[in-house]
Amino acid sequence: MIEGLNDKQKEAVLYNDGPLLILAGAGSGKTKVLTTKIAYLIENAQVSPYSILAITFTNKAAKEMKERVFNLIGTMAKYIQISTFHSFGLKVLRENYNFLGYDANFTIIDSEDSLTIIKKILKNMEFDPKIYNPRAMRNKISSCKNEMITPEEYKKFAASEYEEVVQKVYTRYEKTLKENNSVDFDDLLLLPIQLFKEHEQILEMYQDRYKYILIDEYQDTNEAQYILTKMISNKYRNIFCVGDNDQAIYGFRGANYKNILNFERDYPDSKTILLEENYRSTKTILDAANCVIRNNKNRKEKNLWSKKGEGEKITYHKVNDEKEEARYVVHEVKKLKSKGISYEDMAILYRTNAQSRNLEEAFLQENIPYRVVGSFYFYSRKEIKDLIAYLRLIHNPKDNVSFLRVINTPKRGIGLKTIQNIIDKAEKNHISYYEAIEGGKELEFKEKVEQLRNFSLNATLTQLIDKTLEITGLKQELESEKSLEADIRLENLEEFKSITRAFEEREGLVSLEDFLLEISLISDVEEYKEETNRVSLMTVHAVKGLEFNYVFLVGMEEGIFPHINSMMDNAELEEERRLCYVAITRAKEKLYIVNARSRMLFGQSQVNLPSRFVREIDKNLMDIPIEKDISKEFVKEDKFYEEEVDYQENDYVYHDVFGQGRVLDVTDTLVTIAFKHPYGIRKLMKNHKALKKV
Repeated sequence: MIEGLNDKQKEAVLYNDGPLLILAGAGSGKTKVLTTKIAYLIENAQVSPYSILAITFTNKAAKEMKERVFNLIGTMAKYIQISTFHSFGLKVLRENYNFLGYDANFTIIDSEDSLTIIKKILKNMEFDPKIYNPRAMRNKISSCKNEMITPEEYKKFAASEYEEVVQKVYTRYEKTLKENNSVDFDDLLLLPIQLFKEHEQILEMYQDRYKYILIDEYQDTNEAQYILTKMISNKYRNIFCVGDNDQAIYGFRGANYKNILNFERDYPDSKTILLEENYRSTKTILDAANCVIRNNKNRKEKNLWSKKGEGEKITYHKVNDEKEEARYVVHEVKKLKSKGISYEDMAILYRTNAQSRNLEEAFLQENIPYRVVGSFYFYSRKEIKDLIAYLRLIHNPKDNVSFLRVINTPKRGIGLKTIQNIIDKAEKNHISYYEAIEGGKELEFKEKVEQLRNFSLNATLTQLIDKTLEITGLKQELESEKSLEADIRLENLEEFKSITRAFEEREGLVSLEDFLLEISLISDVEEYKEETNRVSLMTVHAVKGLEFNYVFLVGMEEGIFPHINSMMDNAELEEERRLCYVAITRAKEKLYIVNARSRMLFGQSQVNLPSRFVREIDKNLMDIPIEKDISKEFVKEDKFYEEEVDYQENDYVYHDVFGQGRVLDVTDTLVTIAFKHPYGIRKLMKNHKALKKV
């Protein structure tokens, strides 16, 4: 059973004399050790499978663990409690619901049900949902539960009017759940702890049942999971925790990496075993990862090594901007493909979702199949579709499809019955839905669209995006939600301004019609959904647990990675460094690191320094080629702006595409020009290279 394990792995499997911490570096075979240890306990140490509790974090990981144990010991595996924390908590509740005041038929509500309850509470308590965002309330309550803070305890911390409202809503929310014989997802951890605190004999029963406890990914435990684990293992102290403090990257979810650092304090008689031999990556890649992570102060020291050989040096490439970055990646992907490397063996990693957009467009243009892992394609994301629908309605108020998408987005209290009345009236009178609006809240919606239509007459596309996000409430809704998901969606909306800015710079045009036509061509392109052999695009958070032969780590710049939000907090900066360590160790054969001198992100162009994480890597590990211009293999981009030109009404001008024209109107940034047929009147950026004063 232990044949094929290295010495440290064998030591971890064979040690059964009290608390054990297995610090398992990336790619060091931790799951193999964990499953072999379970099998060894049953087959060799004569431990009953009913006495083993194995906990991991996802249903997928639990399923994989069950399959591996089954392959080792057969049907005995089905008697072992191998599950997620929440599944185990549910088992405890089902067996003891009456002690907590619930009936046998209690229900578990999901996050959307929680949101519905909170919305109703806010309405009944007459709190304005625009000020007290229901999603923000739900997330705050969830955070409190995971930190083991009750409504009564939260009252002590409530230092502002907003927090006092949170406390009142939290109190009413808990009362509502109990009245409805319901629990939420967080209660699956919280209630077992409450049960064990109030009923010591029940805790002792579970301690006697589960004498051997194995926890996977211990660095990702939150406060509730940590306490639950400690309570159950306290009697027999046969607790085996496997994890890697250097891969603790979920602080934003409430995970506390200090739990793994404090293991030896919690269990003074514990043993710690380091798994440092990596079976995934070359020595060069591991050395680079070690170079970066050793700069973190709050960690347990270990040093990954491999028998796979030196391998290729890391290719470091600096480009001018994000467009050239995408072209470089495509260029290298095509080179790898020409050498017989499969697309599925390649991955492109970036820090934020918004960075995927330029990469997606470059892959589409070169007809390279790709998939966006753990997220939607940029133009398929809900918030982007909502924004585009607003733009289409501004351009064409008769667009009934766009009208129906945004009339109640964000929510503005326009019910289905009202919308159906509008549809019935429009169809009866053969007019558009927009034209059928007469009064009520739907008239307020129409007035906002009219305001934007008027604004669009003398604004750039980028200015129109800003105004649309403001007037429609799309931006305010996400800002008030105060969640990671909302922040990501906000970043995507802000990144849309990069698309309009690039269009304006490239074309010189300020034409909403032409812009909508262009993005329709991009967003409607086949996304290779049926193709399995595709390049993977994903954030560095999404790549944890995966591995690829060839990895491109892009956007390696200060303010991008590490993220700008982490720059002023050392703890957050260390989490960013752990995230970089995870990204580097995903590569098996070859790693590419790419950064740009300047980058347009969220509609703003900024000059960025190379990431400190790049500077931390020993330069002997990197191949830094003499920079060459690979753009000749692609359509070369112009530099769009020249010096400011002073245009006046009736000036004659010449445009490279539209020919001769006459100036009709001039603003700070735009010039309206009448061209000959078939071009007609056009709005252009006044300092665009293609336009010259005659």
